[in-house]
Amino acid sequence: MDRRENIKVLLAGTVATGFLLTTGCKEDKAAEIVAKGAENLSYGRTAEEKLVDQKLMAETFFTEKEKKMVTILSDIIIPKDEVSGSASEAGVPDFIEFMMKDYPKFQTPMRGGLMWLENQSLAEYDKPFADLSSEQQLVLVDRIAWPDTAEGEAKNGVPFFNLLRNLTCTGFFTTEMGIKDVGYVGNRPNQWDGVPDEVLKKYGLSYDEKTLSQCLKVEDQQKIAQWDDKGNLIG
Repeated sequence: MDRRENIKVLLAGTVATGFLLTTGCKEDKAAEIVAKGAENLSYGRTAEEKLVDQKLMAETFFTEKEKKMVTILSDIIIPKDEVSGSASEAGVPDFIEFMMKDYPKFQTPMRGGLMWLENQSLAEYDKPFADLSSEQQLVLVDRIAWPDTAEGEAKNGVPFFNLLRNLTCTGFFTTEMGIKDVGYVGNRPNQWDGVPDEVLKKYGLSYDEKTLSQCLKVEDQQKIAQWDDKGNLIG
């Protein structure tokens, strides 16, 4: 799947926006993750909200098998390319893990969808989804990745994959890696250098003293001040 196509899906679909990437946890690293997560989420949070965040990050939703499937699927949706890393390299599986706990309504469709996909894999290839070749995995995913063309039994997997794709895109494109991937730079501080000297000269214009003193950099003031009010070069 093309990464830029996933951006279109994210923008066009009904996706919960404003999510911040947070780190999920594994049982053997729960204390470390809770401490780190509490630090990352502390800004602008009430004491009660911090306690909820810590509780969620200390819990585990996905089984090891499910987490492996989510990792594979997220990397199919957003694979590594020449611009940036894959979804899993950006921490998306941990984001999805957190969202399962923060939005419990996602749990049943996510777990049910993973189970459905696993059953499809066993029925067709007699192997768990995680043990299939990349080509075999794509065969199954392609059947549920395109809602308009899904047929028969595959239609049952479409809502699940839509949810997973939305979460994957949301998770990836709200990380530093994802933001760099789309080339978004946002608002950045800058300095107005004023109208170029040659333009001022062409139209016989000049800046007044207030503009020179308050709006332009010192070097620009000096440069522009070399022109008189008739557009003639001074000195």
